[in-house]
Amino acid sequence: MPNLEFFTNSQSVQAERIKFVTNISSPAGVGPLKELEGHIAAGAIHDSAERCDAPKCQPETRVAVQNDLYDWILDGDGPSEAEHPRKIKWVTGPAGCGKTAIMGSLAGRCAANGVLGATFFFASWSASMGRRRKTAFITTIARQLAEHREDLKDAVSNAIEKNPSVFEKNLHVQLEILVLAPLREVALQSDRPRLRGAIIIDGVDECEAEQYHDGSRANPPPTRTHERDQLEILQVLQAASSDPSFPFRILIASRPERVFRTFFDPQNTPTPFARKLDLHEDYDADADITLFFEVQFNHLRRRYNFPPSWPPPGTIQTLVENVSGQFIYAATVIRLLETARREPPKTLLEAILAMGATPKITSNPLEQLDALYSRILESSPDLLLSVRWIRSINALNKKPGSYASNVNLLLQTDPENNEAEHLLGNLHALIQIPPPSDQATTRYDFYHKSLFDFLESPARCINQQKLYVGENEIQVFMWDRFVQACTSEFVSLSVFVSCSLHKYDVMVSKGVVISCFPSLTVSSNFWYMLHLT
Repeated sequence: MPNLEFFTNSQSVQAERIKFVTNISSPAGVGPLKELEGHIAAGAIHDSAERCDAPKCQPETRVAVQNDLYDWILDGDGPSEAEHPRKIKWVTGPAGCGKTAIMGSLAGRCAANGVLGATFFFASWSASMGRRRKTAFITTIARQLAEHREDLKDAVSNAIEKNPSVFEKNLHVQLEILVLAPLREVALQSDRPRLRGAIIIDGVDECEAEQYHDGSRANPPPTRTHERDQLEILQVLQAASSDPSFPFRILIASRPERVFRTFFDPQNTPTPFARKLDLHEDYDADADITLFFEVQFNHLRRRYNFPPSWPPPGTIQTLVENVSGQFIYAATVIRLLETARREPPKTLLEAILAMGATPKITSNPLEQLDALYSRILESSPDLLLSVRWIRSINALNKKPGSYASNVNLLLQTDPENNEAEHLLGNLHALIQIPPPSDQATTRYDFYHKSLFDFLESPARCINQQKLYVGENEIQVFMWDRFVQACTSEFVSLSVFVSCSLHKYDVMVSKGVVISCFPSLTVSSNFWYMLHLT
């Protein structure tokens, strides 16, 4: 650093107190907010690229529930909570009732009107670890809040500079340092407009447990459960809402699992919550589902040049009765008609209506959805093999590098036979299959988690053509296909290494040394090992 001279050639200079301020800019890419960006789950934000195909409400549908939630965001429960605002509201309902679509549409509306604080959409199927676990939850919220105003951005940035180890702390400490302390600092500036709006959290019931211990030890500690981490997220949000400086209202959407029912039970908590909103009990979705079918059948009629009399009278009413409030059933019916290859839409619609005419033999409210999933799966030339593929793809999608071409290479017995297209070609209503030109960089994707709720339930699958395949069978299937791939002549296999999150391309052929690498498992830390033969 060159020598610095001050007051050169000056005379009669007196100074009692001199303060020098040096502003040294951080090298590109290593500033506090850049460091924060490296610890967020970008795909969990409502308008992320990862959520480009996320469900949204059909225009003019779910209007009442969206209006009710939006009004609560702006005004709460009215004058009754003037002194003691209730800042948390639980939105619940069974699988397939449209929670994620409503939260996504509501987030877009709030963003357009300038009243969106932050969003986080958990997803158990996501290849992004950050969307499946709690680790990036607070950091992602903090990064979005920092984008609201320059003074809040500066406060968050200063907090990171003062606490560089904050990213290694637990959620409660991160909340205090990255969210609450900056909000308190900004609140002291009385000349700035008051912050307000919503923080929307969807799918907390899909958050997986974070494991911190080595399970291979002789006496490992108890395995953390999903419910434990889900409860921690709820407790952190409760702590935020209880802080006087926290200006946002929080919407939490989840299925009515036990941990949520217990947490939001007024008898179990001193913190008053806003009234629960149950999509299944509080709203009659039939009118919205009817409108959805009417719009979609109009599209199909124009696409296939069907006469105005199609579908036959009473069709939509019958389908709405079969739906039982499950929007996922309605969406799956339409996708099946749009993507059908084996049968024309008219024939498929007749088959779907015939399924609904069969007397119910169980009390399962998802019986019609299960029957529809079974009907679609039966269009595959090998039913059980296609189920094994689907379950395996779902497991592999949680590993880095699990692009469609790599999955095909692992699971196909003969790459030249294109087994993937043979088995999955008729299942486009359930699975998004990338075109051949994109398969090296794009994953298979599934439309809704309810498909795996069905396939992983022995009771539900046995009632529908005995489609259940146990987890151990899936592991054996993947191991068997892996061995076949490795013993074939000159097969290029991409290996997914979960421990280091790196992908290796290995040329496999007879007589080539293969080092050990992690397995592609369904739910355990199972490792495949190959050795020189």
